[in-house]
Amino acid sequence: MLADIIGTWVAATLTIAILSFLYRDNPLYRAAEHIYVGISAGFAVIYIWAFDVYPMLVDTFKTHLTAGNYLEAYILVIPALLGIIMLLRSIPKLVWLSRWPISFTIGIGAGLGLVAAVQGYLLPQLSDTLRPLINLNNAVIYIGVITTLTYFYFSKEHRGVLGVFSRIGIVFIMVAFGASFGYTIMARISLLIGRFYFLFHDWLPLIR
Repeated sequence: MLADIIGTWVAATLTIAILSFLYRDNPLYRAAEHIYVGISAGFAVIYIWAFDVYPMLVDTFKTHLTAGNYLEAYILVIPALLGIIMLLRSIPKLVWLSRWPISFTIGIGAGLGLVAAVQGYLLPQLSDTLRPLINLNNAVIYIGVITTLTYFYFSKEHRGVLGVFSRIGIVFIMVAFGASFGYTIMARISLLIGRFYFLFHDWLPLIR
């Protein structure tokens, strides 16, 4: 019970400290900001160790050794060394060694990102665009895709029919941007409502 009370007061104090930035920058806000960044960094380190490094490296290494798969076990030494070498960025004289694992990681990330973009965005978009014109929704998708692509066609001046299509494409682009922006604002407002509910319900029981 006492731990819950202390936790509630600490959370409320930090919440008010963060919200104080709405007035102006102040030491209380900067202290809360540093605490938040520090806790987030610490949590990230513990999370990566508990859910990535230990099960995928240490446990897998032990499992392969127990099963007699020595080749599979000692291959894991390579990513372990790359991870350790990446930490050498904190040593100025050895910072050049960290470029190797970083470039390796960026290359893998770029390859996986490309495959994910093609499979997760491009192919589903193509599939949805090729739907039969049997209802209004499919027609809107056709018009939106064609006019948006027309807007990004810069090999010819946008005049006449091409100009009309490009202006319609601008409308679809603005609607998409507006919906994305509105979704972001709604998410932030939901977080703000959650913080105010915590302050006025859990900390100060002003609402039920």
